Amino acid sequence: MRWALPARSNPVGGGFSRRHLLLGAAGAAGGLLGAPAHAQRAGDLSFDDLYEASGVLGLKFSPRMLAMKGQSVRMQGYMAPPLKPESDFFVLTRQPVTICPFCSSDADWPTDIVVVYLQRAATPTRFSDPIEVIGTLEVGSWTDPQTGFVSQIRLLKSGFRIV
Repeated sequence: MRWALPARSNPVGGGFSRRHLLLGAAGAAGGLLGAPAHAQRAGDLSFDDLYEASGVLGLKFSPRMLAMKGQSVRMQGYMAPPLKPESDFFVLTRQPVTICPFCSSDADWPTDIVVVYLQRAATPTRFSDPIEVIGTLEVGSWTDPQTGFVSQIRLLKSGFRIV
């Protein structure tokens, strides 16, 4: 499909109209069009930002992560192999892992994982493909009523892309 733009008598400069500039800017942002609506205002959160310390009482959430609770965040990591071929959630890990969260005990899982709930079901990536995820940060123990999976850190209403 080809866009036909009407000529403007009031060009912004160099013969381009405001509409040309807006369409050009939209085209340049094409990589963000499939991302959630809140993608452009997401704050960066790394796996190093999740916990402040660990001790006899276990892991303690970092003040940085707690300050971002309820906000849109962007994280990079790897998609752990899911339970089924197309799902509306997955586990984001710091390093690639080859096992699914439901195929082994929780003792086999690293502590720095994030459960990602997608806006809609998606086909998984290869476990070795680095991805970027954008979603709303939720913190605290929660048990998924459908799977029984217990998580401490979640990204809700999320989208992802391979980086």
